[in-house]
Amino acid sequence: MTTEPTPNATGLTRRRALCGLVVALAAPAALAACSSGAEAPPAAGGGTTAAPPAGGGIPVAQVPVGGGTVVEGPNGPVVLTQPQAGVIKAFDAACPHQGTPVDAPEGGTITCPNHGSQFDATSGALKKGPAESGLTPVATTVANGQVQFV
Repeated sequence: MTTEPTPNATGLTRRRALCGLVVALAAPAALAACSSGAEAPPAAGGGTTAAPPAGGGIPVAQVPVGGGTVVEGPNGPVVLTQPQAGVIKAFDAACPHQGTPVDAPEGGTITCPNHGSQFDATSGALKKGPAESGLTPVATTVANGQVQFV
């Protein structure tokens, strides 16, 4: 003989209360997993993630010489590097392995925080996998001290 759980004064059984709690705790995680990913996470490695100013350009001064930064480009995050003064390189910040946004470069290397793939900050070339290819270049120009996406 099976007995039904006895509801409390509000008609709520322990089982229903626990199920409701599980759903309440799991819902935010499920929603986050289904999000579009439009917001870029903060970049690690000493760089920053910044949206372009109203004019659409990124000040060259925001890109450290010998380093770089991650910025929001027209189609998502972009890594801007300045290997030497006045030379700007740009790469899609999505790691070719699984699409995780890479960190800003440190010591001439751009690293993916997900699985550790490494890329050359000057060329975007693959230095170490698991990625099987380098970062995709992004076309830019520099005008009036601003990096512009082409």
